[in-house]
Amino acid sequence: MLKRSPAFFLNSLRQADCSVLSECLQLSLVLLHEVVCGMRNGLLLFILLGCYLNVAAQSVLRLQVRDAKTFEVLPDVAVGVKDSYAGGVTDTAGKLSLTIPAPGRVQVSFAVIGYEHKTIIVQLPDTSLISVFLNQDENNLKEVIVASTRNDKRLEDAPMKIEVVDKEEMQEEQAARPANVVGMLGDIGGIRVQQTSVVNGNANVRIQGLDGRYTQMLRDGMPLYDGLSGGFGILQVQPLDLKQIELIKGAASTLYGGGAIGGLINFISKTPSTDQAAEVILNQTSLGETNATAFLSKKYRRWGYTLFGGYTWQKAADINKDGLSDVPKVQTLNLHPRLFFYPDDKTIITLGYSATSDHRKGGDMTVLAGQADALHRYYETNNSVRSTGELMAERKINSALKATFKSSISGFDEVIRTNTHYFSGSQLNYFSEATVLVTRQKYNCVVGADVQGTGFRKNQSDPTPLEDFSSTTIGGFGQLTLQLPLKTLLQAGVRIDDHSRYGNFVLPSVAIIHHINGSFTARAGFGAGYKTPNALDQQMVEYNIEQLQQVGDSVKPERSYGFNAELVYKKQWEREKKLYISSSPFLTQVDAPIVATEVKNDNVIFTNAARPVITRGVDNYAKLQLGELEVYLGYTYTFARRTYLAVNQLMPLTPLHHLAFTTTYEVEGKWRFGAEFDYTGMQYRDNDSRTPAWTTFAALIEKDFGRRLAIMLNAENLFDTRQSRYETLYKGTLSSPKFKPVWAPLDGRVVNVALRLRL
Repeated sequence: MLKRSPAFFLNSLRQADCSVLSECLQLSLVLLHEVVCGMRNGLLLFILLGCYLNVAAQSVLRLQVRDAKTFEVLPDVAVGVKDSYAGGVTDTAGKLSLTIPAPGRVQVSFAVIGYEHKTIIVQLPDTSLISVFLNQDENNLKEVIVASTRNDKRLEDAPMKIEVVDKEEMQEEQAARPANVVGMLGDIGGIRVQQTSVVNGNANVRIQGLDGRYTQMLRDGMPLYDGLSGGFGILQVQPLDLKQIELIKGAASTLYGGGAIGGLINFISKTPSTDQAAEVILNQTSLGETNATAFLSKKYRRWGYTLFGGYTWQKAADINKDGLSDVPKVQTLNLHPRLFFYPDDKTIITLGYSATSDHRKGGDMTVLAGQADALHRYYETNNSVRSTGELMAERKINSALKATFKSSISGFDEVIRTNTHYFSGSQLNYFSEATVLVTRQKYNCVVGADVQGTGFRKNQSDPTPLEDFSSTTIGGFGQLTLQLPLKTLLQAGVRIDDHSRYGNFVLPSVAIIHHINGSFTARAGFGAGYKTPNALDQQMVEYNIEQLQQVGDSVKPERSYGFNAELVYKKQWEREKKLYISSSPFLTQVDAPIVATEVKNDNVIFTNAARPVITRGVDNYAKLQLGELEVYLGYTYTFARRTYLAVNQLMPLTPLHHLAFTTTYEVEGKWRFGAEFDYTGMQYRDNDSRTPAWTTFAALIEKDFGRRLAIMLNAENLFDTRQSRYETLYKGTLSSPKFKPVWAPLDGRVVNVALRLRL
């Protein structure tokens, strides 16, 4: 064997894996051959021996990092070796190779935003590819899976611009504002919750300067709040029943159909875990509002349940002492039981039912006290009942294929009674959808079809111009998400709807996300949408139902085109030291916008405008966490125009500037302190006059008495900012008032004390 040449051994080794060990063996064989052949050159022997020792002392550590739950590769993971200068960042395949100066046991650490830090021990030399699995950090605000994208992607990997109020934020707000999600949504940049009625307190959600009727509201991905049933929608959703809230700003009609022109809000219900959950919140405010909410859940081997119940009682209040209520009398009861079945480890079937009974009364305080007379006679009552049944089924056929079916039917009955008019009406909404999600390493694709419809019927009422109507929409959609080179995801989709009255609509969309490096990420997206005419859609100002005229046959659907982008910077120094900065420009154009106009006899007619509504602006915010201290700063600029008007083009009741600042500090397991500042800039009224800018301050303190009990003291609007401090709230007489549009708070300072029990 010694007679074979070195080239023989070198060629044999080249056919194997050229690892560091191979290099060492090659040099060893060369050295051995020279010695056996009687090589007498000592200098060459010394040089070769030095090379051998240097290479043999080094080892190469080969790593690949993946998500422990989804097994997706993780790029941009920082890797460091203790007591060594070796380190680096994983590439787009989650891989990294490090040269270690000496063999032996080494300690390797892994860190990336959204995942728990991990340390492993490796014995070198080891030439294998070592797989490392990181667990998602449940405490990280941005690392959540969003349902609204339909592809089970993490939030930070979604090409579409999405914001999430997640479990942690929900828990912080549940006790401060347990009655509904109005306050929670109002804290989000680019979102404006506008009260539309002084008398009954109704409100709608406006996104990026557009009217509330362009915001689609979903419950677990199913539309329930539209037309007549949209009334009091967000006032009846209570946060203790929710796992998270997902918001898509900008057109989202490709996945969810017409109506999501400005964006959508998806309320995601809680699901059970194997641990028994039992939570009760009791709340009392200085305005006489009492809240009691409770949530129970438990998952067993083959079945589970969640049960939510909530009750709100609010007495009427005249804050500005003008004789009319600024806060109506309210009694609301919510029930939401759900059953979960798990036939096997790959299937989930959910059956649910929700019921809401809501009674509101506002107007002359003398009438509300039961002492009406010839002067004091004005009042309005709204009594509504909402009942919804739901069925959802999810089946993971294999690791790459998942099928989902969901269906709901919802009935909404409303009775409106004033001192001059009586109305009773019903609306039925139904929805069914089937989707299939295919997930591969380089792409995923979701395809689906749905049918949704609505029907309105007048019950026995006083005469109103509105007539009964119904419509059905059948739609099909597909969305493909591709993993491109250079850490880029491209998402493209299309939806085709067939409306029973207005024909076909084709809605394309495209979005892209590029991870520039470990700190910077860029997004951009475009989408089309539409909205069919409906006289019962929410308007910027709430009209009496007897004013609304039937929508004529000449009125055609609105169509929209929207663009959104985002540039994100994120930095994490340690586990509890993080910075997140986002800047998001937006632009939306609504063609043939439907305009509500008051004509003679206060009748309200609907027509298409000749020119579009255009909104544009930028939404900026920054979040900083330094241990137990968290700081949020947000600024939104919104420039919305009605180009169909010759003058007064700026959208009324839409502030150009909005600034929000929030800070919280937590002594873990003991105390939590918070403060909030909110600035709303000047707004235009419909007659082009300007409103003053206004500010509000809020503060809270929460004492945690261990795992089971916490008490919170919360004060909203500490300096008692109110619209009535700047102007009267109505024109006309006390017996027949005509209220002005609402542009600032009406209720003033509100202090509440909440008790949270975890049983």
